[in-house]
Amino acid sequence: MSDFDLTQQIIGEAIYVHKSLGPGLLESTYKNCLYYRLKTKGLKVEKEKSLPVVFDGQFLECGYRLDLVVEDQVIIELKSVKKLRDIHKAQMITYLKLSGYRIGLLLNFNVLKLVDGLIRLKY
Repeated sequence: MSDFDLTQQIIGEAIYVHKSLGPGLLESTYKNCLYYRLKTKGLKVEKEKSLPVVFDGQFLECGYRLDLVVEDQVIIELKSVKKLRDIHKAQMITYLKLSGYRIGLLLNFNVLKLVDGLIRLKY
C-alpha cells in the first residue's frame, strides 16, 4: 500500500471516529477508538510505542511515546486542544527525526470538522 493510500485510509477512520464521538472528549478516548478501528481494518498498529532518544551515541529512555504507529510507516499524534500550534508540528517533526519514520499525521479531535484539525507532515 502506498504512503498516500495508507494515510487516506487512516484519515477516513479518524473521521469515522470523530463523527461517531464528536469533539470535546479526552485524547485517550480518541486514541483507543482509532486504534480499535485501524486494527479491525487489518492494519498493523502499535499504541504508545516507546521512542528512545539517541544522545552521544547512547539510546536513552526518556519517557517519550508515539500515540500510534501504523504499518511501520506512519506516526499518528492525537490531540484534543483548542487549536493546533507550531509547537505541535515541531514535536511531530522531532518524532519523525528521532524515529526514522517519514510520515506523520497530527490529528486534533477538538474541532467541529476533523479536516480542520488535520496536518500531514513528511520528513
